Amino acid sequence: MSGRVIALDGPAASGKSSTARAVAERIGFLHLDSGALYRGVTRVALDAAAALGEAHDPLSVVTAEGMLRETEARGLVLYPDGAGFAAYLDGEPAEDRIRDAAVTAHVSAVSALPAVREWVNHVLRAQVRDGRDVVVDGRDIGTVVFPDARLKVFLVAPPEVRAQRRLDQRGESVNPDELARESGRLAARDTADASRAVAPLRRDPGAVEVDSGALTFAAQVDRIVALAQEAGVTG
Repeated sequence: MSGRVIALDGPAASGKSSTARAVAERIGFLHLDSGALYRGVTRVALDAAAALGEAHDPLSVVTAEGMLRETEARGLVLYPDGAGFAAYLDGEPAEDRIRDAAVTAHVSAVSALPAVREWVNHVLRAQVRDGRDVVVDGRDIGTVVFPDARLKVFLVAPPEVRAQRRLDQRGESVNPDELARESGRLAARDTADASRAVAPLRRDPGAVEVDSGALTFAAQVDRIVALAQEAGVTG
């Protein structure tokens, strides 16, 4: 038995997770956040590096195989939680630990490791093999993880719009200088994600592009729900 999949890809801070969760709630699917797993592995890698006296560059002291062994030992899992899944680490909810600034700074490098991507993809596919209908967000969901997804959406927004969202999420004050710095960081992340050798960020030819910078949040959710209905994913 396998579930139905809506793949939602896009660059950092394009609104993938919040949009995917809202769409899932509307159509009765579950929101499956691939980023939560990558962030969880990154948190484990940072903790392991700190224990070795290297808190700033985990990849210099922790191998992909080592961080995955530690990840499984610490029990990183996704538990169904309302319309989605919650990340747990060490038997405790881990959302606050996997979404801090240190994790954000290193998750792109960790998620580029082939062994890490293989592990995360296995976890994601297992949820669908178990028969769950999901809206999955990430950067290679429609191209690599679920290439046969019934609907593929690529969410975009200008760097300055995404920078504003990221600063708002952190609760940080927004001024022109900080907005410009955050826009630059996101643009650099885009370049790194699009140019990496393993599972680069790119739009699947069959994906429908939705500009979240040109729509209200409600309108972009409505648009994707309508696309799901047109594609026969729902019902």
